Parts: sequence; structure tokens; C-alpha cells
Amino acid sequence: MNNEQLIMNKIRFIPHPSSLLILFLVLILAACGGKMPTPTATSVRPANTAVPVAQATDSPTETAVPNPTATLPPPPTAPPPSTATPIPTPTATATPEPVTLLTLADFGDNRNPLTGELVPDPSVLQRRPIAVKLSNSPPEYTRPQAGLNQADLVFEHVTEGPITRFTAVFYSQTPPDVGPIRSARMIDIEIPAMYDTALVFSGASSGADGVYNRLAASDFRDRLVRDIAGEVGYYRIDNEDIPWEHRLHAIPEELWQRMDDMGINVPPTYSEVMAFSSETPPGGTSGTDAVINYRDWTVVEWQYDAENGRYWRWSDGEPHLDANTSEQVNAANVVIVYAIHQQVVSICESQSGDVCNAHSTEIQIWGQGDAIILRDGQQFPATWKRENRSNILTFYDDAGDPIPLQIGNTWFQLVPYHYSNPVTIE
Repeated sequence: MNNEQLIMNKIRFIPHPSSLLILFLVLILAACGGKMPTPTATSVRPANTAVPVAQATDSPTETAVPNPTATLPPPPTAPPPSTATPIPTPTATATPEPVTLLTLADFGDNRNPLTGELVPDPSVLQRRPIAVKLSNSPPEYTRPQAGLNQADLVFEHVTEGPITRFTAVFYSQTPPDVGPIRSARMIDIEIPAMYDTALVFSGASSGADGVYNRLAASDFRDRLVRDIAGEVGYYRIDNEDIPWEHRLHAIPEELWQRMDDMGINVPPTYSEVMAFSSETPPGGTSGTDAVINYRDWTVVEWQYDAENGRYWRWSDGEPHLDANTSEQVNAANVVIVYAIHQQVVSICESQSGDVCNAHSTEIQIWGQGDAIILRDGQQFPATWKRENRSNILTFYDDAGDPIPLQIGNTWFQLVPYHYSNPVTIE
């Protein structure tokens, strides 16, 4: 009996609709020699696709029930701690939070209102600033000056003709030495009133209408700290190769002690401040190199160094140094201030016999005028304002909004309006 007959004998035909299907399967089995075909491999079901639902059959299929006594495999054992020295994970350097200072309240009690800088010792802000008159000509006798890099503000201005001189304001820092100290000019009737400073100077032009009498009649006359023989704070360097008038220096620490004795060493009072911001304001154009030409008598150049964010000063083609440190003079901000310069014929600054060789110059830094702010390698056109005598210089854009300076020291280059193209900026 063949396989097909043996299988057929084992099947009991039941009148049921599925009988034909069963018969068909039996015939396939017989054709394969009693063995079911080997299934071919199928693709693995992609993750997150639905599992096909089994088709219903006539008889329910048995569902496997998990053995309740089965033991789960033990959890993996944590590896023993490493004995190797851990390598620290590098952390990104945090970007400093931007600092914007617009009003006096923004400065608190530990920021210098003249620079926007935090001071390590806030007690220095409880003393009065000093404005020191420093010579800049002739260069072979006056440069390098001592103390310039520790001044919070420096004003460079013309004296007689195109010769320039400095008024440096010291407040938050105490240089060991400042000099050479020279005589005051008309602009020094304004700066001490603006920044509530004492004035350190060697003298001033005499005469009924001279600068000295004007200082003596000013609203800060009690803050004049003159070079008077034997007074604390001043000394003359011992160098006979330098003319006598260029040898006067001062020790700021002793000047502040002298001001204590005078009863004038008190904190300054400001009704307003310059705006500062650590972030570059919008709207600037290239300003990495600036030349200010004071009619070829003094030629100043400021070059920006992007690596340290500072402007470095050259005078008459030479690096301008600070004698205290031999470091080149540098600033966070250079502000070119255009102002009306008016000769005062009643005041003679240089005289030969009965002939006046040079009259005094009044620099009118009140009201408002044009300015250019150099910071962060960019230049910003501005309007400077000073509406009241006790106001400082502040700077605004065309919309009337403050233009902030970079936090740090500032050099003001005062330039006469009547000069022809004195400033070149690239």
C-alpha cells in the first residue's frame, strides 16, 4: 500500500465545509513524501510596527502560561571602581555676563564712575580725585611722563599754538610718581568743576585777568593743591640736564594725605555719568588706526590691538611710554572732542619784554559739539554735551541715546574746530 493510501485510510470524512481543505492538504503532504516544505526566511519586523493579529481558527489555540516559580537571571554586577586617577572633564569657559552702566545707580559702591571698572578696594572711591597738570613739550625734556597709564581720564589739549599739554585725572589708582608737572591753563577752570577734583599744578599766568586769579576766584578755589616751597607731595628730580621747569614731580599718596590735612579729601559728587558697556554698540565702522595732527607740532597716533582690546599711543612717530613702568601708553577708549578754541587776548602765557608771544586759549567745552568715539576697533560719530558747569562730558547718537564707552580708561583728544582736516581714521 502506498503512502497516499495509508494516509487516506486514517482520514475520517466528516460532512463539514472544511473537508475539501483538509483533503487538499493531504494531497500536498503525499506529494512531498510525508514531509512539510521547509519555510523560507522572512525579514525581521521593523521596530514599532504592529504585530499581525492571528486569524481565528475552529479550535482555540493553547496559550503558554509563564511558570510562576521560574527564577529571573541575576542583575549584572557593577564593575569594581577604577583605581586609575580620574581625568578631569574639561569645562567650557563661561562667557562673562555683559555689563551695561547707564545711571549712577548702576555703579553701586564698588565701581569707578569714571571708568565703569570694579575696584578691588572700594575705599579708594571715598577719596577725592586729583587732576594733575602734565607737560608734553618739548618731548626731549618731558617724555616719558610718569603715571599716565594709571589715570582714569586724560585730556590732551593745545596750549599756545599747537603745543599740547595734559590734564590727567587720578581716582581709583595710586601711581608711585606723576610728572613732570606744569602750569595750569584755561581748560583747568573747567575740568575740576566737571569731575569734582582737586587741582595739582605748578602755577598759572599772572595778571588781573590771568588764569591764576580765575582759579582763585573759582567755585573749587579751596581745592587748589599748589606747589609751594616745603609743601607735602611735591619734589624736583635731580637731573641738571633737564631745565628746572620740567623737573617738578609729585607723589599722589602724599597728595591725598595733604588733602586730608586740608579737609578736602572727600568723595566726589556726580549728577550724571558717562555710559559704559562691555558689548560693542551697533552702528560702528572701522576705527583701528587714528591720527590726530596738531599742525605738525604734535602728531598723535592710536593703533588698536584686537588681542587685548586696547588702543596704543604713538607721539611724533615714537611709542609713547609711561616712565613708571616703561609700558606704552594705552587706553580702552579714545574720544576725539571737537570744540571752539578762542584766544583770550587779556591773558598772556608767553611774553618777551612788553611783547606777548602767545595769548591764552579758552577751550569751550560747554554746550555741545561733535565727537568721535573709538572703542573695540570701531568708530562712532557722536554729539558731546555739557549743559551745566558741574556736568561731565556725555555722548549721544543722532537719536539722542547714550553711546556707551568700553569699560576702562579714556583719553580725550581735544581738537579745535578751525583746524583743517586734523583727524584721519582708518
